[in-house]
Amino acid sequence: MQGIGTRRPVRRLMMRGLALAATAVALTACFGDYDGLRPTAGVDTQTRTASLFGGMFTRRTFSEPTTMPAEEVACRRRLKRLDVTFEDIPRIDDGGGCGIAWPVKVSGLPRGVKLSPEGTFTCAMAEALAKWTDDELVPAARLRYLSGVDTIRQGSSYSCRSIRGEGKLSAHATGDAIDIMDITLNSGRSIDVHKPGFFSFREKSLLSTVREDACPYFSTVLGPGYNRDHRNHFHFDMMKRSSGYRVCK
Repeated sequence: MQGIGTRRPVRRLMMRGLALAATAVALTACFGDYDGLRPTAGVDTQTRTASLFGGMFTRRTFSEPTTMPAEEVACRRRLKRLDVTFEDIPRIDDGGGCGIAWPVKVSGLPRGVKLSPEGTFTCAMAEALAKWTDDELVPAARLRYLSGVDTIRQGSSYSCRSIRGEGKLSAHATGDAIDIMDITLNSGRSIDVHKPGFFSFREKSLLSTVREDACPYFSTVLGPGYNRDHRNHFHFDMMKRSSGYRVCK
């Protein structure tokens, strides 16, 4: 009888150990891969394993994403506060200096303004575009037309190409530029950025104002009248120049 009494505590300990092990395995299966604070798109990964109970049970292998830089995380928080509709997409690397390390695809801007087609940018470029839309474009349209802005129609965002006639990469090649072709108001009126007619006073006023007011938001602002290549659109970009010089023409 004494021997039987000694075995029972040992058996209970073994059963508890097995129950704990089974619970650990179940939790690992449920939560092993999840990390809601880290990005998963377009990042390199490294693999690791962990063992439980001295190797009796082995945790399954999982990928741990490289952490997004703090400035990129902060930028995305600002986009959300600005009510920008965007999604993170995988890293773009087209070679020759073309690409975006942490790209975002934008389909909506502040105040319900749609971007059509959706554009691919760096987060910094998306933020500058959002602020210009919110602070300058929409108020200017309401002042002149008593209407908000429905859609910005863009002709180019990210594109691996060089500046025509210069050979060096365009700001489009790094996701730091946009070409704006047309602005459609909530009233249905469409305002073509192409130089308006002689008597189109309100259109001229709106386009001139929003173009001039874009200069503090971007490092380059070009449009109709600058040269033939920009005769039908605004070109805004965030090209970095060593001198900090801005081009606003």
